[in-house]
Amino acid sequence: MPWGAGDVVRVVLGHHSALLRGALATVLAQEPGMEVPAEIDKVGDVLEAAARTGPQVLVLDAELAGELVMHELCGALAGAGVLVLIDPGTVHGAHLELARQVPRVGFIATDASPAELVAAVRSVANGTPVIDPAVALAALRAEHNPLTVRECEVLRLVSTGATAQEISRKLNLSTGTVRNYLSHILAKVGARSRIEAVLKAQDAGWI
Repeated sequence: MPWGAGDVVRVVLGHHSALLRGALATVLAQEPGMEVPAEIDKVGDVLEAAARTGPQVLVLDAELAGELVMHELCGALAGAGVLVLIDPGTVHGAHLELARQVPRVGFIATDASPAELVAAVRSVANGTPVIDPAVALAALRAEHNPLTVRECEVLRLVSTGATAQEISRKLNLSTGTVRNYLSHILAKVGARSRIEAVLKAQDAGWI
């Protein structure tokens, strides 16, 4: 159902940075007709917070808004939209592919103004697709990326030196699932080791 000017839009806000999360929550909560009933910083808390508060929109940074989370959200909460905060420098074609696959999802650049963020939240709440021009342009210019959004997240964590066990805890996945992701990643990029996969992905601008 569309949300008009007189309706209250409930927003669940997820960001790994406490400082930025607090600043964004203040911006959104001060907007008339908008409230932030939950703030989260872990992937594992996304579904629980959404189910508990019944938001119209989830505003998540790209680290929390993995491919698996997006599909789970749309399956569990058909009425909720997702707005992803993303650095255009980290965008690739898989993000736009995800936008085609998942209903009511939008992307906005991390350097967007507070007014642009508020407008994007209202648009997503109203069921209108939102893709920041800077994000769309970056995705179109990016070299074709064979990796999914989730696989990029896993490989990005590998690049920090994280083990499969540490990645599983970070992304709230089983260790076996993480190892499966790693096997798929090596096959897709034609690498013989995780380090080689990281180097190839970094050279191509995928992570």
